Amino acid sequence: MQDSDLQLNGSVEGITYRSEDTSYTVLELDCDGELVTVVGVLPPVSAGDALRVQGHWETHSAFGRQFKAELCERSAPTDAADMQKYLASGAVKGIGPVMAVRMVEAFGAQTFDVLENDPKRLAELKGISPAKALAISQEFKKQFAVREVMISLEKYGMKPQECLNAFRLFGAGAVDTIRRNPYILCEERIGIGFDRADSICANLPEQPDANLRIQAGILHTLRHNLGNGHTCLPRRKLIPVCAQFLGCTAQTAEEQIEQLLQIKRLVDYDIGGHSFLFLPHIYLAEQNIAKRLQMFLRFPPAGADTAEQDIQKLEKQSGMAYEEKQREAILCALRRGMLILTGGPGTGKTTTLKAILQLFEQAQLDVALAAPTGRAAKRMSEVTGKPSAKTIHRLLEVQWDQNENQTFARNEENPLDCDVLILDELSMVDIRLFSALLDAVPTGCRLVLVGDANQLPPVGAGNVLHDLIDSRLLPTVALTYVFRQALESLIVTNAHRIVKGEMPTLNSRDKDFFFLPQRNPHAAAQLVCNLCAERLPSAYGYAALTDIQVLSPSRRGECGTVSLNRALQAVLNPPERDKREIQAQGRIFRAGDKVMQIKNNYDLEWTSDEKEGSGIFNGDIGVLERISADHSTLEIHFDDKVTHYPAENLAELEHAYAVTVHKSQGSEFEAVVLPVLGVPPPLAYRNLLYTAVTRAKSRLIALGSPEQLAAMAANDKETKRYSALKYFLAEERER
Repeated sequence: MQDSDLQLNGSVEGITYRSEDTSYTVLELDCDGELVTVVGVLPPVSAGDALRVQGHWETHSAFGRQFKAELCERSAPTDAADMQKYLASGAVKGIGPVMAVRMVEAFGAQTFDVLENDPKRLAELKGISPAKALAISQEFKKQFAVREVMISLEKYGMKPQECLNAFRLFGAGAVDTIRRNPYILCEERIGIGFDRADSICANLPEQPDANLRIQAGILHTLRHNLGNGHTCLPRRKLIPVCAQFLGCTAQTAEEQIEQLLQIKRLVDYDIGGHSFLFLPHIYLAEQNIAKRLQMFLRFPPAGADTAEQDIQKLEKQSGMAYEEKQREAILCALRRGMLILTGGPGTGKTTTLKAILQLFEQAQLDVALAAPTGRAAKRMSEVTGKPSAKTIHRLLEVQWDQNENQTFARNEENPLDCDVLILDELSMVDIRLFSALLDAVPTGCRLVLVGDANQLPPVGAGNVLHDLIDSRLLPTVALTYVFRQALESLIVTNAHRIVKGEMPTLNSRDKDFFFLPQRNPHAAAQLVCNLCAERLPSAYGYAALTDIQVLSPSRRGECGTVSLNRALQAVLNPPERDKREIQAQGRIFRAGDKVMQIKNNYDLEWTSDEKEGSGIFNGDIGVLERISADHSTLEIHFDDKVTHYPAENLAELEHAYAVTVHKSQGSEFEAVVLPVLGVPPPLAYRNLLYTAVTRAKSRLIALGSPEQLAAMAANDKETKRYSALKYFLAEERER
């Protein structure tokens, strides 16, 4: 039983483990003579610190009973013994165990006061010069500035990592800054949610100007809607939403919007006679895309005069004849240097892309290949036969500044070293990433953008592929002819039926698309488990972990990924005496589990066939092979990469027996099992069903309600995304 109200008080006896990256800490706490192991994400602490921790007891399979801290308050050591313990721990640079004893023997309980206010007295001690005394005092003050800020902010309900981020941004004045305006914590640099900022505000000794809350709420609403895909919102819709959310009048919301516009925290732009409001960095990103693309069009690379002959020669070499639209796309890439290439399954998009790539290489042009995710980049390498495809982040050489903000080493001042950039899966790329990518594209570089306009839009803000196509600014070729051999696949033909809003064919038994009627969610979940564990491996020789992927439209419900992952883990990887387990955030990870990385982590190191590298990316799927005896690391095989995964990073990992359709985008699986029943209305639309079906390479087994499938295929009313890119592109064209 867990009780988050339990509280322990004591002094830190010693630090067993601490991660500087995550602040995950294991320490021994002296509680009235009893040593207790405390674990959790804690502020920087040292031996001798007095702590009050709140949390619950849990039992670790290897280390036994320990206290999981959820909140932590510290105070500086007050007696001589704890001061000596603190200084002896090495917390203050220049003071070791021997010097700590000398100091406390000389100054007793006044030791900290001497260190802070009277450092010249330190020179009375043997081995400390006046210069060293001053240096020790300055280091002590620096350490205690951080500590005092964190102690003060923790009292207002801030977590240790949030306190550290605030100190990094605002320095020693962080407490005063936050007291004046706690809603500054909602900034992306710290990332505290608006509700939490409200809670912190309520704990302050004095309440700040009420207008600061309203301004922060308006900005929060726009930031929140970035997650819904909107790069901007109509003012007429934003005002009533904010008034209701903040409990103020529409007039007050309007007044504070005007104030935010004056101080340049918002940008107003007129589209079709209506006012649209942007966060400045999103406005600049969309404007930048329009300007960069227009510049590329104004200063195109030299066209290939022999393009027709080159294509004919390639056809003779390969023994194939390109279809009319394929030829048009190849010519466009060679002659104009700019191309958007779209097309669904079976339309020859990969063949066209390979021809373009081959002709560029024959012209001795340096080609860079990129995709939004690690799995999409891997797939791009597989279909092109070129192992050099990278994620966009890797291509741009992602870096992190001291405040953990993402930056790129490749930019306008340090562009990419390539003559051609081919970007696949453009439908997955959001506004900010695409803007950063275009910044790094050198003038004169050819640009080939590939995507399927019928797939899901990006998780982040914007609708780049659709806006580029709708603007009609860039040369675009849509492949629509479905080749005869592709039509033999019911996966392909059903995908095209879904795009047209037609009911997919469900009654075939001799093709690669099977439908199993099922109307009971519990029975459907059991059938999914049976298909993965027995029927598909038995009938086709599939390996349950590597060949079969369960996709679900939603995380929730009995056929959602959360419930299915528990059920599939129990069937495919049940507990055994010799299988180690580790628990994190209410989930049990067991040796043999199928797992997915859900956040880009560029620091995780891996080895592969005598090669070494770093970076495990959002969407990478692997198998947890081993858990170390001390449960500190996990050995995970992500395809051909082996990484020793720190246990404190488990928040970045999920089970992957079943994943959402959104998470599967950019990937392809040998066999897909797709439960389609009880789909939440916001997710029951055509693009999601189409994306799910087109993830299957050789076989798709859908199960559920035929009416649900028909309704999803008919529903093309995917939630509208407000964006301004196509309008900015139109403006640039007219200049």
